[in-house]
Amino acid sequence: MNSKVDFFFDKPSQWQEEYRQLRMLILECGLIEELKWGVPCYTNQGSNVSLIHGFKEYCALLFHKGALLSDTEGILIQQTENVQSARQVRFANLQEIVELKTTLKAYIFEAIEVEKAGLKVELKKMNEYVIPDEFQVKLDANLALKIAFEALTPGRQRGYLLHFSAAKQAKTREARVEKYIPQILCGKGLTD
Repeated sequence: MNSKVDFFFDKPSQWQEEYRQLRMLILECGLIEELKWGVPCYTNQGSNVSLIHGFKEYCALLFHKGALLSDTEGILIQQTENVQSARQVRFANLQEIVELKTTLKAYIFEAIEVEKAGLKVELKKMNEYVIPDEFQVKLDANLALKIAFEALTPGRQRGYLLHFSAAKQAKTREARVEKYIPQILCGKGLTD
């Protein structure tokens, strides 16, 4: 146990018992406990394997490279269609964790082996993402914007494209594009 992470397990939460159960189960598998992104993250030889997090409806054990796990029990969930690598197992109560203890350990050990083997998730290439028409028009009309956008890291480019595309109405997409043009020209990502 890492004392820097204790606050997460000690703070009042509807999932406090579930968090503690998941913590003990993961530590029994020999992973190192760290604090990353404000939540307990479990690593093997410096590589992220899993983390614990909670939401309103459920708490979850997330596997960073869950897409590579065999998921023989069919319990892994892709959080959203845009999540390429991570998968999570969701829990609504402590009993679900207790009942899946053996299965969860097997998944954790498989995730450790994925890391040891150095396996990588094949991520979509930037050219596979759809550029919304409203943004493409701006890129075609403004060379400086096009150069600035192409100079961004793939993750920042992806962030913008997903944000722009998420709007259902053209008017909203156009407003989003206009709002972020100055930020793109400054070489910043969506959340920088």
